[in-house]
Amino acid sequence: MKRVFLKIASLFYGAAIKLRHLLFDINILHSERFDIPIICVGNITVGGTGKTPTVEMLVEHYSEENNVVVLSRGYGRATKGYRVVEVDDTYRQVGDEPLQIKRKFPHVTVVVCEKRAFAIHRIKEEFPDTDMIIMDDGFQHRYVEPLINIIIVDANRPVEWDHLLPYGQLRDTTDSLDRAHYFIVTKCPENMKPIDMRVMRKVLVGKPSQEIFFSRMQAAQPCSVFAGVEGTVSHGASVIAMSGIGDNEAFNRGLAQRYKVVDTLDLDDHHSYRMSDLKHITKLLKKHPEAVIMTTEKDAVKLAYSNAIPEELRHKMFYEKISLRFVGDSRMELFERIDNDIKNRDNGAYIKGL
Repeated sequence: MKRVFLKIASLFYGAAIKLRHLLFDINILHSERFDIPIICVGNITVGGTGKTPTVEMLVEHYSEENNVVVLSRGYGRATKGYRVVEVDDTYRQVGDEPLQIKRKFPHVTVVVCEKRAFAIHRIKEEFPDTDMIIMDDGFQHRYVEPLINIIIVDANRPVEWDHLLPYGQLRDTTDSLDRAHYFIVTKCPENMKPIDMRVMRKVLVGKPSQEIFFSRMQAAQPCSVFAGVEGTVSHGASVIAMSGIGDNEAFNRGLAQRYKVVDTLDLDDHHSYRMSDLKHITKLLKKHPEAVIMTTEKDAVKLAYSNAIPEELRHKMFYEKISLRFVGDSRMELFERIDNDIKNRDNGAYIKGL
């Protein structure tokens, strides 16, 4: 019976989404273009698909020679409105993902705001030298029309077999993919066959102007969550997987390829840690005294500045930085295409005729 109610609810959700898109398409609701390159990184699936590693990849590449601003809604923060993120902010003030980006790239301006168009106008006023805005998770926010829409798709969760919320995991209709310029398929298995790539290309790419790229998640050497605590975790060591992200199962599977996962603690996405969590962690470590806690970079941002974590736990908590590793030489091809899109825009053309 529950499935029936969820299916009915998803039909109403889908109708509302389609009506909203229609209102934008016929200009009753208006999208705003800006005279600055805006790259939007988004998806149509709830949960972790790999948006943040993609944003970080773009920031790392373009901030070397450009004044880049990252714009995010700041999901999960306790504040509202426009706010410039500072390195010493807390995740409750600005959200965990924007804070992660700011701490990784302290020279880059990061802004959080629910109203993206309003935020872009303020960014232009307060940071007039801005060359590019990277909009994190703004695909559904159609009040802004980006120069480029990059859509992230999890290879393990094909959109064609999914359903709209709350029956499935789709936050938007598959028709909206027509507004995408590029697709990045993440979490591709090492043994992914060419035919599987062709199937995904056929499903996702609906226009000659669209292109698709395939990538895998690459984990760096583990780091301590806390500054000043030395050490790392060797390959094959016993770990307790702890994560509060959109796809805990994928995180656990990835760790199992490198370590001996003796236990797991799966939390909600954007989880706010409490004393009860610390008690649970302590119990798990007593149960597995040979193990350490391995968590995500997003969780580490929330834990690193907590004064409530005792010293003995601090020496047991590590995280892995995750980046995208593209199949073949396609990473440079993606950047070449983006550069060309920006060049065409500067010459007076707005790409793809969207």
